[in-house]
Amino acid sequence: MQQYQNILVAIDGSYEAELAFRKAIEVANRNKASLYLVHVVDTRAFQNISSFDSAMVEQVSKTAEKTLEEYVTIAQKAGINDVKFSVEYGSPKTIIARDLPKNKDIDLIIIGATGLNAVERLLIGSVTEYVTRNAICDVLVVRTDLENKPALDENQHREHKNKFNPDL
Repeated sequence: MQQYQNILVAIDGSYEAELAFRKAIEVANRNKASLYLVHVVDTRAFQNISSFDSAMVEQVSKTAEKTLEEYVTIAQKAGINDVKFSVEYGSPKTIIARDLPKNKDIDLIIIGATGLNAVERLLIGSVTEYVTRNAICDVLVVRTDLENKPALDENQHREHKNKFNPDL
């Protein structure tokens, strides 16, 4: 049976990414694997802002770093000894699908299912869809919670989070 050693989890602040992170902890524990968490700041998103300010990118980066540090603490409390993270800049699609797997010897990417509707996918494309088609390693797309029940919608998630997941 294949055992994964280096698992990459894409974290973007969404509920789907949180589900992916929770499942990644379980998979990493079963495989005694290291966990690598990444948040990619899509610098192209800032190109359309007329009053582009580097302070804006810095604020986004600080928020992402704080969130990732919280996720590292949660993973360590769950028994994952080797947890690292980074905030990257550029195209999330290629960084997650190709660059980090190559540079960090990743053998499994765990990513949340996209929240985009069909029109948004057509116009801007889904990071998840791109990663599943182009990754150089295995990809697990998370669509369910830890009990394998369908993911909650955003409102149900907020209620659930406030009641049951005060850590995140």
